[in-house]
Amino acid sequence: MSCLKILGAVFGGGLLLTIGILLGHFAIPKGETGQGAPNWVKTVGRDLDESLLQSFMDQVESGKIRENLKALAARPHMATTEGDEELVKLMLSRWQDPQTGLDSASEDVYGAFLSFPDPQKPNSVTVVENSSLIFSTRRSEKNVTADQAHADVVQPYAAYAPPGTPRGKLVYANQGKRSDYQELVNMGIDLNGTIAITRYGGAGRADKAVNGAEFGVAGVVVYTDPADINDGRASEKETYPNSWYLPPSGVERGSYNGYFGDLLTPYYPAKDFTYRIKESEIQGIPPIPTQPIGFEDALMLICNLDGPEAPSAWQGSLNCTYKVGPGFRTGGMFPNTSDVQVNVHNQRRIKNSSNVMGFIRGSEEPDRYVLYGNHRDSWVHGAIDPSSGTAVMLEITRVLGKMLKEGKWRPRRSIIFGSWGAEEFGLIGSTEYTEEFYSKLRERSVAYINVDISVFANATLRAQGTPPAQSVIFAAAKQVQSPASSSGSVYDNWRNHFNRNSPIYGNIPNLGTLGAGSDYASFIHYLGITSMDIAYTYDRNKTSARIYPAYHTAFDTFDYADRFIDPGFTSHQAVARTAGNVLLRLADSLVLPLNVSDYGEKLDELYNVAAQGDFLANLSASNISLDPLKAAIGRFKLAAADFNQRITKLKEEESPSPLQIRMVNDQIMLLERAFLNPLAFPNKYYYSHVIWASKSSNHATFPGLADAYTNAVKTGDWDQVRKHLTIVVQAVESAASTLEAVA
Repeated sequence: MSCLKILGAVFGGGLLLTIGILLGHFAIPKGETGQGAPNWVKTVGRDLDESLLQSFMDQVESGKIRENLKALAARPHMATTEGDEELVKLMLSRWQDPQTGLDSASEDVYGAFLSFPDPQKPNSVTVVENSSLIFSTRRSEKNVTADQAHADVVQPYAAYAPPGTPRGKLVYANQGKRSDYQELVNMGIDLNGTIAITRYGGAGRADKAVNGAEFGVAGVVVYTDPADINDGRASEKETYPNSWYLPPSGVERGSYNGYFGDLLTPYYPAKDFTYRIKESEIQGIPPIPTQPIGFEDALMLICNLDGPEAPSAWQGSLNCTYKVGPGFRTGGMFPNTSDVQVNVHNQRRIKNSSNVMGFIRGSEEPDRYVLYGNHRDSWVHGAIDPSSGTAVMLEITRVLGKMLKEGKWRPRRSIIFGSWGAEEFGLIGSTEYTEEFYSKLRERSVAYINVDISVFANATLRAQGTPPAQSVIFAAAKQVQSPASSSGSVYDNWRNHFNRNSPIYGNIPNLGTLGAGSDYASFIHYLGITSMDIAYTYDRNKTSARIYPAYHTAFDTFDYADRFIDPGFTSHQAVARTAGNVLLRLADSLVLPLNVSDYGEKLDELYNVAAQGDFLANLSASNISLDPLKAAIGRFKLAAADFNQRITKLKEEESPSPLQIRMVNDQIMLLERAFLNPLAFPNKYYYSHVIWASKSSNHATFPGLADAYTNAVKTGDWDQVRKHLTIVVQAVESAASTLEAVA
């Protein structure tokens, strides 16, 4: 009887177990499509929707961009002025619009240390004899179009140049490089107490004065030579409004500042509570009065100089033979006993400057950020610099905002838009942002896209960036139709104008490198975030202009942009489509579309410069071997290739592990950070990226190694070469270990 009970219990238990299994199999939802599964299970593995990319590009309208630019450039909007404050309100209203706005928008305010001319005491350059005024430069540019004139047009000045009225004999110092001043000394010219006139180009704005002061120069005058900006054209009939060339009265304003960020608060956000250094401790600004002038005034000064004839490389297009001085010639426009006086009355003060930030929250990875930025402030009307970029950004956010509000799209990762303030004074808004949110941005930022001047001219795309950005920019450019052809792509047109032969890919467009000329600077050099800058530019076979001719002058107006830079605004549209395509790929792709292997090609390129010729011979003579660097690069390339194979296998899986996806994405994101060494360049604010830091050497190898080598050749001290070789090897090894499989 007991045996029967036991058998019955076993049978009953088995029956219940079977029923439970059947119920579990048929009654409980399974897989990602089960109705009872959490929503994240359904979406966590979603990848980029190619049809959404096309829909975005189809909605980008050239007419809307033109309307944006007309509104943005309606009045001057130098940082912190009334015009700038109006644009802060405009940006906020666009990004908070109920139909086309973003999730949210905010205004972040910083107390920026700025420099302005005294409106009651205009700056000038004069020719004087004893106490008599013989000649004075123009106080403002000539009005040639209706939209150029406005009461808020700031007089030409050199921001951060100190006040003063030095007087002395005039010398012509070419581009104001240290070698230019040395050349004058070699000619037997005593530079002590002189006034140097220099042309833009060659050396940074501030360096022209810093270098001159080292040689005893008392004041500096800077002008734009028509040979450098106008393809030699110098007459009014050949220039704007009759062409895109700079009129004779045009004066390039600018920040005479060798560093970026707020000058009083390096490494700290410029808030009310922030410690500020003394003005006397600021580095990289002119120590002597400096003033820019137009080339019609420069002609009066240079073409009346006495002294030896300037070297042929120093000659320009002012329709005379340039001499170097000192002083004026007999029989010229001025008495040969007269002097030149630089009259500067600039004022430095702290003023509130705003960033406007726009946010779209990511659905699956809200703690990963794709950043897109453009500065808002200009020197005058700023139609091209920077409003062409702002007009493009507003059109991108209009289309994305509309898709967002209609419920058609939300990005996988969060998107942050930045309208930076006070960029023209030294990238202040973007730098203060990276300082304030340093830790969060370093931990969470995927990439930064910069579109400053979106259209220099309408010939071809010009993109700059760190190597991993190459693949995503190429992919986007291949999908955008070129304004120059109904059949070709932006990529094809770009390759036709700027190309290189890659040992891996063959003939491809040339992706330029990033310096520190726009708001990407603090993102790449300070934070180590993969960065890129996208624009349209001119055909180098048709012009030798160093930049678009109206740059930083009162002639950079809507009329100038509309008639000569991009009639029809099709190049603006192409930039919006390309940059927006890149943005969506970075925000929505399951695996970040940044190819880490492309860094290997750049490392090889930099290594090969050092591993040949006199460079290698001098290293060998000092018992310095490049073998550790070669081995480190080999390790990096092997790690990158293995990493890409792991990504390929992940993509082939039907349902790849979200944790595995997250892990490889973090490795991609953190690769750029591996090249940072905050102790590598102690004398350079913010520069910590071992591959992309600034350098003064002409050797196109790793910057720290290049500068140390150049100095060692002069001094015989090779210790710094050994140090910087160690820094590079350690950085490359760190990058390799970042990509290697997690143990």
